[in-house]
Amino acid sequence: MMLESDGQGGAEVVVLHLAEELRRRGHTIIPVGPREGVGWLGEKLRAAGFAPEVFRISRPIDPDCVRSLMEVFRANDVDMVHSHEFTMAVYGTLAARLLRLPHVMTLHGSSTMCRRMRRRVAIRWAMRHSNATVAVSRATRTQLALDLGIAEEGLQVVPNGVPIRPGDPALVREELDFGRDDVVLLAVGNLDERKGHMFLLRALHELTVEGLDIPWRLIVAGGRGGPQLKPLEQFAHANGLAGRVHILTQRDDIPDLQAAAQIFVMPSLWEGLPMAMLEAMLAGNAIIASRTGGIPEAVVDGEHGLLIPPGDVPELKRALHRLLVDSTYRQRIAAAAQVRGHAEFTLRVMADAYERIYEGARSRSHSRALPAALAAHVE
Repeated sequence: MMLESDGQGGAEVVVLHLAEELRRRGHTIIPVGPREGVGWLGEKLRAAGFAPEVFRISRPIDPDCVRSLMEVFRANDVDMVHSHEFTMAVYGTLAARLLRLPHVMTLHGSSTMCRRMRRRVAIRWAMRHSNATVAVSRATRTQLALDLGIAEEGLQVVPNGVPIRPGDPALVREELDFGRDDVVLLAVGNLDERKGHMFLLRALHELTVEGLDIPWRLIVAGGRGGPQLKPLEQFAHANGLAGRVHILTQRDDIPDLQAAAQIFVMPSLWEGLPMAMLEAMLAGNAIIASRTGGIPEAVVDGEHGLLIPPGDVPELKRALHRLLVDSTYRQRIAAAAQVRGHAEFTLRVMADAYERIYEGARSRSHSRALPAALAAHVE
């Protein structure tokens, strides 16, 4: 199970949970991640009892990395390789093909993956020589097909799934000194511009200025942090929101934060199929989210939550006002989202789908040789 990054993000969480679930079902999982990374995922995997291996890429095209991956596969008697995201999709395809191993790749959605011609050429090559290519949403599949000039039919879709992890709100409410009547909003995501946290602060500030009398508090669970940390803090202080906005980083208690909240807000500029939103659905939060990526595939506007155009502060403000003042409607759409989450977006559902893909990949595993020049260059 290979991934090119190891920070606190959606793809990393998918790898961690999928590895745990597959192991529970009897598979032996060898996680592989970057030698020089931030270390978050590796620490989580080791704490869960895995023994992660590492790779290192020293130059744009690095045959040594391919050779080291082959050594990892041989040493661990690997019989299936599952690569996540662009870099490992390409290197994983090559290393697996040299050893005649079936290879599956999952692409989680990125605004930069297909930007350059050489990356498009590389990922098309990897798709042709892998046994299955998976996108995490139909929107991601459509965008990949458009960017790469390929047919959508060649890409499978497996929506992300999350474990069912009930949280305890008591410690969070005590830590942040929430009042009994406070309506708690939660936003989860690294403090990058694309996550749209500033749009959320602006919308809440405008509601406050307009005289909204509902007591609200906001938690921004900012993952590993990011460049928006200081601007967000400065905005909150400058506009009198500092006592109501709590910007937290490096939190491992997301289920408890979800349990403490009534409304989950994801005002991102773009997403694939965000894990945090799926967790919020299972937790019974009312959802406000941007109409982007795979989000509309999970949340039907007006039925499971409220969807807004990305970056549209007035629409975000209207959605916030509706859910803050109408508790009956808030509870109704939260319950509908929870039912759908349990039916379609759990870890069990995702792992079932990947097991079917693995079996298909084994049955279709090809034995075509690499071009002689490429094989000689690596071997």
